[in-house]
Amino acid sequence: MSDFRPGLEGVVAFETEIAEPDREGGSLRYRGVDIEDLVGHVTFGRVWGLLVDNAFTPGLAPAEPYPVPVHSGDIRVDVQSSVAMLAPAWGMRPLLDISDQQARDDLARASVMALSFVAQAARGPGLPAIPQEQVDESRNIVERFMIRWRGEPDPRHVKAVDAYWTSAAEHGMNASTFTARVIASTGADVAAALSGAVGAMSGPLHGGAPLRVLNMIEEVERTGDATRYVKDALDHHERLMGFGHRVYRAEDPRARVLRRTAKELSAPRYEVAVALEEAALAELHARRPDRILATNVEYWAAVVLDFAEVPSHMFTAMFTCARTAGWSAHILEQKRTGRLIRPSARYVGPKPRPVRDVDGAAAVLDEI
Repeated sequence: MSDFRPGLEGVVAFETEIAEPDREGGSLRYRGVDIEDLVGHVTFGRVWGLLVDNAFTPGLAPAEPYPVPVHSGDIRVDVQSSVAMLAPAWGMRPLLDISDQQARDDLARASVMALSFVAQAARGPGLPAIPQEQVDESRNIVERFMIRWRGEPDPRHVKAVDAYWTSAAEHGMNASTFTARVIASTGADVAAALSGAVGAMSGPLHGGAPLRVLNMIEEVERTGDATRYVKDALDHHERLMGFGHRVYRAEDPRARVLRRTAKELSAPRYEVAVALEEAALAELHARRPDRILATNVEYWAAVVLDFAEVPSHMFTAMFTCARTAGWSAHILEQKRTGRLIRPSARYVGPKPRPVRDVDGAAAVLDEI
């Protein structure tokens, strides 16, 4: 058995044609196309097509009229539960029993339905649903989402969300994507694989950082002194959220395109975000000159989502919307491999022993 690596870090488990994070160069390419050439130029629905089909057309079709069936008060729970329910509701068959084309069509149908569920859950049960004819007036998938959520969205907010979704659509093998591939490898239906991936997003270590970044920016706004805030935080051994990444040894390319987007949109918090970023990078370099700690995607994602007036409790749900593209591409790629994912585990537990040596054995051995 090969050497054990906690968390499978550095273990190559798949070959993929979907995304290429360039560790040294600080770039991210979707099927060879740099995201800097996509953000602001190609809408998210077309980027979904690039990732899944290796073509912009037909892309992601509009969601069907389907009210979200679960209203728990927690958007993530509503979406995860509702997506799982699509399989019996729509008669989706296991991946093992359908063609690649059918799997692709099921993924498109379920992915865009997940976006609709997020919008409906965010709108809440207390407000009337937006009339379908108003939703149908939209020009693309993101605008459709925003209309379903808010009714008449600011076009600049649509642009901000589109930029965020495109930049966060795919990033190789992470916790939620690995979860989706593991479920797909069992031959389960696509709704099960997508629902499982949504569940993996519920942990704060995967997708929860933008909220904490926003808290930092708000504190700098209050005090007016970014340098003092950074020094105090580091002196108290607090972590500065939005800096450093396990993949990149240079600036996260997603941070770069989102910073550009925030500037183009004249986001009100752009200037204070730049001041905090500059202060943080300078102090981190001064204190840890041996480490490369550049800005990551969570930092500028917080600014862009805040500009689009996305409430902080929705940040992870918006990440989920974006990542439906990458998950779909990986689920389909995994189906084509035809292999069940089954890693090994090295046993390090107790040596062979009689049952009477187990704690509490004397009290239970005669219960049968």
